[in-house]
Amino acid sequence: MNAFSWTGRRALVTGHTGFKGGWLSLWLHQLGAHVTGLSLPPPTQPSFFEQTHLRDLVDHVEGDIRDMQTVSEAVEAARPEIVFHLAAQPLVRYSYANPVETYATNVMGTVHILEACRTSDSVRAVICVTTDKCYENREWIWPYRENDPMGGYDPYSSSKGAAELAIAAYRRSYPGGPKIASARAGNVIGGGDWAEDRLIPDIIRALSAGERPMIRNPASVRPWQHVLEALSGYLAIGRRLLEGRDDMATAWNFGPSDDDARPVSWIVEQMLAAWGSPSGWDQPSTPQPHEAAMLRLDSSKARSELGWKPNISLNGALTKIVDWHKDVARGGDAREISLLQIDEYMARRTVRTGEDQWA
Repeated sequence: MNAFSWTGRRALVTGHTGFKGGWLSLWLHQLGAHVTGLSLPPPTQPSFFEQTHLRDLVDHVEGDIRDMQTVSEAVEAARPEIVFHLAAQPLVRYSYANPVETYATNVMGTVHILEACRTSDSVRAVICVTTDKCYENREWIWPYRENDPMGGYDPYSSSKGAAELAIAAYRRSYPGGPKIASARAGNVIGGGDWAEDRLIPDIIRALSAGERPMIRNPASVRPWQHVLEALSGYLAIGRRLLEGRDDMATAWNFGPSDDDARPVSWIVEQMLAAWGSPSGWDQPSTPQPHEAAMLRLDSSKARSELGWKPNISLNGALTKIVDWHKDVARGGDAREISLLQIDEYMARRTVRTGEDQWA
């Protein structure tokens, strides 16, 4: 019998009012963990946090990770065993207009989390979530591995590369402290993402309003994956760190299968078909800020050392997104719809691996 259980474990999730942090907090609660969330108010209206009434399930703490005292007090009060750090300024285009905020949040905010965890007597493990865009992207066809150089063209991407350098420095400098891992996922998509200037939410908003989506970079290729795929990787690392696997305290890529690194135009056409919209899409005529044209991740390490691999095809992910939004629009309970997708995912992965990894 599997001895590990999330039941009763104390977890702190930063950024729990955001899209990914909300899904992770809901999943941890479903697994029986006691979840505290530290975040600014929900960044969008509507938001996954409000739609799922997540406030009723977690200890909700509003605070800014740019403030060291706020972070220290939150960690001290929550007394978590494990910290999942997802709070961030997550948008490339926003970072062009707000570079100081982006660096302050993504770099110094991460340092504040690491320092508060280092001086805590309860934290055993920290998982810092960054991005596939942390790599020095040479726009080539080969996927990036965990030991490739950090970089970033724009303020957002370079802030995440800088955060990875800070994470690595803390991991090496304080070996007696909490075990620290970082996780780099692809373009994570799923129901309940309402962010501005992000492909899937932009498409959903347009289709819901009966309008044609405006697509900036139709030829750009990204590693698309459903949010539960990335989160399952974070949970897998967390479990092993809490089990005492110190060798897991390193950097990890969680990307989709090679076939699911698709151009934006393909995503748009699939979304239109799944939604049942024949309206097509448009492209802006004005110049747009630079965004990477080609980006792929190599997840061989996660496959070989964690036994992790993608479990939802890109077509399946897009279907889940359309189903989520249509069911909610028809009056369905967003929390129940989300929990059903989580339960289905756990059951599917358990059948595939033959192991109950969700105890």
